[in-house]
This record gives sequence, structure tokens and C-alpha cells, in this order.
Amino acid sequence: MTADALPRPRTLLGHGGIVLTADTWGAASSPPLVLLHGGGQTRHAWGRTGPRLAALGWRVITPDLRGHGASAWSADGDYDLDLFAADVRALVAELDDRPVLVGASLGGLSSLLAAGEAPRAAARALVLVDVAHRPDPRGVQRIVAFMRRDPDGFAAVEEAAAAVSAHLPHRPRPSARKGIRNNLRRHGDRWVWHWDPRLLDSFEGRMDPPGMAERLLDAARHADVPTLLVRGGVSDVVREDIAEEFCAKVPTARRVDVADAGHMVAGDRNEHFIEAIVPFLEGLGQP
Repeated sequence: MTADALPRPRTLLGHGGIVLTADTWGAASSPPLVLLHGGGQTRHAWGRTGPRLAALGWRVITPDLRGHGASAWSADGDYDLDLFAADVRALVAELDDRPVLVGASLGGLSSLLAAGEAPRAAARALVLVDVAHRPDPRGVQRIVAFMRRDPDGFAAVEEAAAAVSAHLPHRPRPSARKGIRNNLRRHGDRWVWHWDPRLLDSFEGRMDPPGMAERLLDAARHADVPTLLVRGGVSDVVREDIAEEFCAKVPTARRVDVADAGHMVAGDRNEHFIEAIVPFLEGLGQP
């Protein structure tokens, strides 16, 4: 790994002063681009994407969301979606320029509400990675079932790698030493996932609550910024008809599919993901 590919650490403050740990790449004078991971992931989900986008002239910031990775946990175990959106507003306010918000799954929902509901975060554009106004509940249930599996963790990192491989059979088996270990923490003599287990109660209540689809569509319309929906071509969370409906109802939105990628688009096909978003980013021009 070259020196340019190594991230620099940064601390950000979310809503209520919660401490969020982030990695950054790129020059301080470059326009900001914030990569927000999905539920149950960490900032390391963008470990290959961050340096590539920085090399194209962006200042890339990848925070761990509250309750994930090295960021602080909610003291009361509350992980309502509005809290994540408030965190996005707070970190955007810390930046010296309007960022492009690139959010996968939970990160995309948080970005959408932050940019489209008052007080609106000053975003330059939105990239929603396999997330729209309505998920397919079957896909969400599959993800939550995986997250609930193995509540006592694993005796070895290799066991966690095997669990991920079984959950994502279309993806090459992850490296126990590099990829998976970044998403684990030690708990006694076990390895457990690097997120607050209390997250799951909020996730299960967020599958498709009444009124949420229209709320997200309203947020997307009121954000009134260029919006790109990047759908995994074989995603079981965002069906093709859902993506079409979102773009039909949001005038600023357009869509691109990444072939052979599931819900975790960047992790499944990182090179193709970058190829999909670069024309959109280039179309924004330099500020």
C-alpha cells in the first residue's frame, strides 16, 4: 500500500457531541466527499474506495456511524434513524464546504433525511448506494438474521470469515487478516462484530414503517440536489421496480445498476462501483 493510500485519522462530533471516528484521504483544499457505510459495517467498508476517489481530486471522509466501529455508542441504546440523520447534519456543519454525501443503506437513509428535512444539511449532491424509499422486506430480514446470528461471537477470526462467506456466496471469501478483522473487536476471549448489539432493535423496526416511504420521497424532492441511485444488479433489498419508482418521483434523481453486485455494492464490485459514480461526480464540476 502506498503512502497516498493510507488514511489519516480524524475525529468528528455528531449530534449531542457524540464522538465519531473517521478516516480521511486527499488534500485539505480539495472538495469534500463523505462516504457513509451501512448498518453493521464500519468505515473500513470504504477502504478501497476512499483512496481511489481521493486520487481523482476529492477530499474523502469516511466516519464510523454512531454505535459502529471506533465511534461512540448511544448511551441509552437509542439508534433511531433521526439520530443518524442528526449526526450527518452535525458532521456536514463541521466541514468548510458543501460535501457530496455518498451513503450505503443506513448511511444513505441518514443522508437523505439530513439533506431533505429541516434543518437541511448543506449537501452538494447525493449518491444513494442500494437504498431508496422502500426496501424489499425479505432482503432486510435476511441481513438482520445474519446480524443476529452468533450473538456470542467467534472463537477465531477465521470463523467470522466463514460466516460472511456463507452469507455472501457471490463474493470471494474475505481475508481474515485484513478485511474481516477490521469489523471485529475482542470481547473476553471471543471476537464479536464491531457494533452495538442494541442496534438491531432499531433496524427491525425500520423495515418499512407506515409513512416512511413517502417521507423519504419528500426528503429526496426537498433536498433538490443532483441525486444518483446506485443499485446492485442482483440486490434483494432494492428491487428494480422500487428503483424505477424512486427516480420517477424524484426529478433530480437518476439511476445506474452495477452488474453482479448485491446490496453491498462497493464491497461486491468496487471497481465497477467507482466506474458507475465517477461520471456523476465529474458532472458536478469543481467548486
